[in-house]
This record gives sequence, structure tokens and C-alpha cells, in this order.
Amino acid sequence: MESAHYFSAQPAGPFTRKPLTVELAGAQRRLQTSSGIFSPDGVDKGTTVLLAEVPAPSPQGNLLDIGCGWGPIALTMGLMAPHASVYAVDVNERCITLTNENAAALKLRNVTASLPDDVDPSLMFDTIWSNPPIRIGKDELHSVLLKWLPRLAPGGNAWLVVQKNLGSDSLQRWLGEQLDSTFTVSRESTSKSFRILRVRKASH
Repeated sequence: MESAHYFSAQPAGPFTRKPLTVELAGAQRRLQTSSGIFSPDGVDKGTTVLLAEVPAPSPQGNLLDIGCGWGPIALTMGLMAPHASVYAVDVNERCITLTNENAAALKLRNVTASLPDDVDPSLMFDTIWSNPPIRIGKDELHSVLLKWLPRLAPGGNAWLVVQKNLGSDSLQRWLGEQLDSTFTVSRESTSKSFRILRVRKASH
């Protein structure tokens, strides 16, 4: 699989930073990227759809980006919700370094990237945004989603972007079966070849 390298903790090849200029939260941002990570040359199509389609994140509380790459989702959350605490997780240590460095470049003290197991297990999240790593395989993907989605705070929302031909409809059904009755799973929109799935935790 051509994409397998960016799911390893320490990708092969040198960690050489390269400049990257992208638009996040309505302005041009000068950041850094590297090889050996997901979508190193810019914001990928799925993430672009997610950022365009979803409502603003919770203005405070804890926000989460699952599979952060070089940081476009977490950085956008940090820019849009300066009073919230943004957690970004990835298994790829290069991604964690880049997201933290990019957050520092944007003076975002509210964004922290780490390995998944380094996040306080008692934390609950008011908003989760993710372009989940579909290509790691169904079993691994399911375990990732079942690690994080049950940690939505009451009234919280998770927004996932999934390509239609990579099983968005079957994933929606599966989530509806796996999560308990305090959660609702819905398809909120379709844009280009992507669907936006919403997982909501009841308020009480």
C-alpha cells in the first residue's frame, strides 16, 4: 500500500522540513511540512470539504482532531476557538512534531499534539473533527473511532469526512450499531465525492 508509511510511528527517510503556505481559517498561513506524512503538499480534498462544510467548533472546552497530519484541522480549530483547548493525535511522531511547530508558528498556545495514549484518558470532548485514516484497514479504523467517539461530552458533536467509495455509508451504519443509545449518527451533507457524518451525544 503506497500510503502505509505515514501510519508508522517513525516513517522511513529523513525528516526534512519544507515550507508550506496554505489558507486556514480565512487567511494565508506560512507553515512547515515534510515527507513521510499524510498529504504533505497541502490540505487534502477530504479535509478541505470538512473545513468548508462543518459548523464552527465549540468556542470553549476540549476539541479533538483524530489523525492530525501536519495539523490543518487542529490549527483551524485553534484559530477559530482561541479559548478552547485543542488536542491533536497521530501515531506518526513526525506529524506530532510538525503540528506542534506549526501551532507555535501561529502563536497558538491552545493546540497540543501528542500520541493517542498521551492524552489524559479522563478528558471528554465538546467537538471532534476528523478526516479519519480510512486506509489503515477496517479493524484498525474501527478501534480508533471506538477509542475516541465515546468520549464526546454530553451535547457534543463529532464530524467525520469519509469518501463515498471508501465506505462512508457502511461506516455510518456500523457506528449506529456500535455506539450506545445516547449517540445519534447521521449523514449531514455530501460534497464532491465525500460525505460528512455527524455523531452527536445527547445532552442528558
